[in-house]
Amino acid sequence: MRVIVTIQHPGHVHFFKHAIRTLESQGHDLHVFARENEVTVELLERAGIDHEVLAGESSSLVSLAAVQATYEARLLRRARRIDPDVIAAIGGVAAAHVASVVGATSVVFYDTEHATLIKKLAYPFADVVCTPECYQGDVGSKQITYPGYHELAYLHPDRFEPNPSVLDDAGLEPDDTIVVMRLSSWDSSHDVGQGGFDDPVDVVGRLEDAGATVLLTSEVDLPPELETYRYTLAPDRMHDLLAYADCFVGEGATMAAEAAVLGTPAVYVNSLSLGYVSELADEYGLVFSYNGDDRHAKSLERAVSIVETDDPSTWRRRRDRLLADRVDVTDVIVREVETAGSDTDPDRSALTPNPG
Repeated sequence: MRVIVTIQHPGHVHFFKHAIRTLESQGHDLHVFARENEVTVELLERAGIDHEVLAGESSSLVSLAAVQATYEARLLRRARRIDPDVIAAIGGVAAAHVASVVGATSVVFYDTEHATLIKKLAYPFADVVCTPECYQGDVGSKQITYPGYHELAYLHPDRFEPNPSVLDDAGLEPDDTIVVMRLSSWDSSHDVGQGGFDDPVDVVGRLEDAGATVLLTSEVDLPPELETYRYTLAPDRMHDLLAYADCFVGEGATMAAEAAVLGTPAVYVNSLSLGYVSELADEYGLVFSYNGDDRHAKSLERAVSIVETDDPSTWRRRRDRLLADRVDVTDVIVREVETAGSDTDPDRSALTPNPG
């Protein structure tokens, strides 16, 4: 098959990278197109994935519309030349539109219920929409659900083993109490009007008082007093660090889920809730989600409690139960892409969880 994969966010690189390699190893012709966004292109280069950049970064919602239009127009030109069988993406606005024009099958993966603009622009044109089972919404007959989360496409133990050298590289000791903290930019279309922490400086100070070493990753400029806490290692080392951290505290749902599936308790501080975050909280107790007006105080109280209690065996047991219930999502990606490009019916029973 000829397959196009579109990448518009750093998380998309992680999600698709193992599937791209698997599909290529099986003889399929892969074409990866990207948009510059944070460290997206750097991650593609570090992963050794051949790609072409079709558009640059945006600085606002207004400029994002222009950048997206440029990306979609250039993707259409490339697709007409390639004549793909399948176009795959997360969110999939450009992928679904272009596929409908060139006669390809579009396979869209998504897990963000409140991204109403993306859903309105992508879902009507998409051929297949793949969502986690915990996704809160009915897409109709084109929806395929699976027992997993996006993060298990790259952090399932069959795909990822953390490298302990990250501690030395970050200047940390094995017995340090480590908290990874994440601040979001709130400039996505689905984040307008939302919020997280009231005062990041207060969060760092309270966590340090509890005995934690805080490493901070941020999509926004930091107050001068927090610059020394900024995480400075290569972006593809973050998952190693999350695996060895004692707690994650942050405004980003993706990093909260990444920490959770690695067995690191996550304190999620965001006025928005998501289906997969709720399941990781309610079913597995690996995320503590705070969405109300008191989210700053409540989340900080929980994070300090986790740091002071220091009970890693509890998180390991909860992670083990999660992994027994959920599948390697890279296998889902490969299956759905290959199914979309063939006339055969898929064997979805082969990808059910195996508690044994």
